[in-house]
Amino acid sequence: MNRTEVEWVKNPDGSQGYSWNPITGCLDSCTYCYARKLANGRLRAKYLANDNLPPQNEPHHKGHYANPFYPRFWPERLKELPKGTPKGIFVCNMCEFFGDWVPANWQKEIFKVIRANPQHRFYFLTKRPHNLAKFSPFPDNCWLGATVCDKRMAWNAWWYYFGPVRAKLKFISFEPLLEDLMELPGTFPGSIIPKADWIIIGSQTKPYNPPKIEWVQALVEIADKAGVPVFLKDNLKPLLDNNLRQEFPERKHPPGLPP
Repeated sequence: MNRTEVEWVKNPDGSQGYSWNPITGCLDSCTYCYARKLANGRLRAKYLANDNLPPQNEPHHKGHYANPFYPRFWPERLKELPKGTPKGIFVCNMCEFFGDWVPANWQKEIFKVIRANPQHRFYFLTKRPHNLAKFSPFPDNCWLGATVCDKRMAWNAWWYYFGPVRAKLKFISFEPLLEDLMELPGTFPGSIIPKADWIIIGSQTKPYNPPKIEWVQALVEIADKAGVPVFLKDNLKPLLDNNLRQEFPERKHPPGLPP
């Protein structure tokens, strides 16, 4: 495991949490993906040295070994979790854990470790919430999040909250927030956010592409009316003049954006 720079990943005592990547790689093509940039940068040689790829029969499978961001399994990392003080652990932030391409036996091994370590808190974040039902109900020590960046992904979150996905804590990450979600037909933000236990809002980085402040204000207003905690990420500082609300499900702060 490694200490993570993701500021909302905390240990239960409030200190900074960890990332844990027994799986790496993804077959999505998000242009802003930091994990792909790392895989093709300073982690390239390390990833290419791992030849534990999903079994495939397709003609071009041999070519995948030359792609450092093709999904890979790291079974030795299953033994990395500490046995002592409870930790907050972001699971597979260098991959899409719930991607259709991830072998079920890889996922099964990771959930086996999670269930064997109930003292730790495990964070999941996915852009494929439509694949979550087959894992439901999730262990109680899992915090389960769905990413919503734009209007297309908003409908995935709709299914996530109204579909058969059971978890003790469910949250939405609006990062990077790329569109005005209030323009969606119907009542998407107003009906979904009140069902969440927590929302996170952040900006695209590298290149920096902040959302409009009105987009953020609209989501925060809905969350405040519903009593849902709001975490505004550090990458919104240029937009909000360094005044950020960073709430967690355990504790609440006064409503509204900072003045």
